[in-house]
Formats: sequence, structure tokens, C-alpha cells
Amino acid sequence: MKFPPVEEQLAIIKRGTSEILPEEELIKKLETSRKKNEPLKIKLGVDPTRPDLHLGHSVILRKLRQFQDLGHEAILIIGGFTAMIGDPSGQNKTRPPLTAEEVKENAETYIKQARKILDESKTTLVNNNDWLGGMSFMDVIKLSSRITVARMIERDDFSKRYRNNEPISLHEFLYPLAQGQDSVYLKSDVELGGTDQKFNLLVGRELQKTDGIEPQICLMMPLLVGTDGSMKMSKSYDNYIGIDEPASEIYGKTLSIPDELIYPYFELVTDISLEELETIKSRVKKDPRNTKHDLAFTITQMYHGKEAAKAAKKHFEKTVVKKDIPDDAPVLEFEEGSNHRLLDIISKANLTSSNGETKRMMKQGGVSVNDKKIKDPNHTITFENGDELNLKVGKRKFAILRSV
Repeated sequence: MKFPPVEEQLAIIKRGTSEILPEEELIKKLETSRKKNEPLKIKLGVDPTRPDLHLGHSVILRKLRQFQDLGHEAILIIGGFTAMIGDPSGQNKTRPPLTAEEVKENAETYIKQARKILDESKTTLVNNNDWLGGMSFMDVIKLSSRITVARMIERDDFSKRYRNNEPISLHEFLYPLAQGQDSVYLKSDVELGGTDQKFNLLVGRELQKTDGIEPQICLMMPLLVGTDGSMKMSKSYDNYIGIDEPASEIYGKTLSIPDELIYPYFELVTDISLEELETIKSRVKKDPRNTKHDLAFTITQMYHGKEAAKAAKKHFEKTVVKKDIPDDAPVLEFEEGSNHRLLDIISKANLTSSNGETKRMMKQGGVSVNDKKIKDPNHTITFENGDELNLKVGKRKFAILRSV
């Protein structure tokens, strides 16, 4: 393969990045790669702590895809070993480790969804349990001797917890070493990670140096802000847009983001060209509403196709703009004279993931029957002859309740 000019590669690689350490070494690696016509090894390690991917995950996966498209070797590491340790990065407490079975189940879903972003034919998929799982206790002690406690405490989340007298388990010190050992084993040229992974990526670089391997470049991507406009995107904060969610959900959730996130979303989670990005800046200021609709359409089309994106847009206009019940809303029938708690009805219709979520939405005014908000979780509906009620849960979920 003939690699593009270094300047052209660098422009694509630097798109949306927070930091490249050190950038001058990356340029040298790209020049050597092009001269020898050999791809660089680009490493991304992921711990499958949850089964579902959202747009926040897609930011770093898309950067790996960009390297693929430039002709480099993409190595996706499933942290079969490290997920069972628990990564404390960016946490104010220890992240609970997972069982081997949980890791396996999550990994299968993770890989399936990651294929929507990566070129599967050009992706090398590995599991770090293959090399970390076989290490002896002596191996671990030798590895631990290569970094000091003082160096570990430099890490921001560790130093904060240390100052606050919060517990730090010794195994948490071993996590960066395990991740760094991945870089040694694979002889990676570049490692990708979020800004919260900077310390871990630099440890990998240090371990490579002490092993006589040309050290990797550390490329950090920003953490995508969620739909609430303040916290990083996370299922825990309920501010996420899942890449496997229905088209109408992706479209509607994207439209809920604050205007100041329109440009960062275009830059980090879409494929639009660098030239088009320049025009987005001015469009956002002049016409944020329609620019946001373009963003919603673009993201929905990426994961569901053009026709589904068109249908999602039409669904939004019908249910939100015109406030109509969609034609495909499920119809739930109830015996005449029967009494049913609204909480149970919503659960039966699978309009929320749990009763806890339903109660929270009720409290926030997100549940209505015939446009009347219901905040009492014990609210009961008595179905009488000919009743047909319109149930709305959140902004985009509907059901028709009918007496029979």
C-alpha cells in the first residue's frame, strides 16, 4: 500500500485530538513508515465493563478507524485480564472488577457493535489474558520493580484519594503496569486513549523503553460530553446516545444536546470532511436549530442508514413538533372495569428499563396520560367502556391504552 503524504496523515490524525506525546516522534514514525512502506501498529485497549457502546466510546474507535483508512494496522485489545482487575482511571473509588463470564458476555456484544465503526477485515483482535494470564508471581514482582510508588502517586486520581484518606488498593497500582505490558508485548507504535488514560499510556511508553523497544506515541482524545451538556457521556449519568439504539432514539437524543456541543459532536463522532467542519462553525452561530437537525440526521444515518434516518426525522416531527401519537405506537388492551397501576402498565409495555427509571421519570414530569402529567407512582387507571388513552413516557416513547 502507498501511504498518503505525512502532512495529509497528520491533519487527519490530529482531528479532534487533545494531546499527542510527543508529536515530533509521531512525525518521524510516519516518515519512516512511508519510506519503508510499512504500517504502524496502532493499539487501543478496551475493558468490556459494560455490553453497550455509546457515542462516547465511538470517539476513540473512530480515531482507530482513521488510522486504518490511512493504511496502518489497527490492534483492538479486549481486556479479558485487565477488566477483572478494575481500572481506577478517573474514578474516585475503586472500580469493581468483573468475573470472567461477565467479561466474556460483554466482550461479545462490544465487538459486535465495534464492527459498525471499524473495518473488520483490517482489525487485529486480541485478548490480553493470553499474555497477562500466564505471568507468574515472580514475573509480576519484576514488573512492579520498574516503577516507583512516588511515580504512581503522581497520578491525579490517586493523589486526590491519598490526600482525602480514601483507600487505594495495591492491585490498582498494578493496573497501569498490566496495560503497559500490553504495549511491550505488542510492540505498539501508537496507543490511543481518552484524556483520563494519559498516565496509563505513558507507563506503557516507559516500560517499552526499559525493554529496549522504540517507545510508543501516546494519543489522547477528549471525553465526549453527554446530552446534559455537563458530564462525560455515560450510562451511569443517563446522558448517553447508544450506537445500537433505535433510529428514533438516536435522532431525538441528539436534538436534546445544548447548542455548544453541535460542533464538537460533528468533529468527534461524524465522518464529515475537514473542509465541511470549517463551515459548521459559522452555521452553528447563524442557524443552530437546522444545523442540529443535520447532526441528528448524520449520526442516525451512520448507524441505521439513510431511509431509517428519514423515518426518524419524520417520527420526531410528528411526535414532538406536532405532538401526535406515532402510527406505530403499541396498543395495549385492558379488560373493561379492571384497575391497573400505571407503573405496571409502563413496565408491561417495556417503555423503561426498570420501575426505578419509571419512578424517576414520573417525579421529573416525564410521564403523561392524555397530556396530563402523572407524578404519583401509585397512580391507578380504571378502564371503562370505550376508553382509549394516550400514554407518553419521556420525549419519544408512546403507547395507546384501550378498554375492551
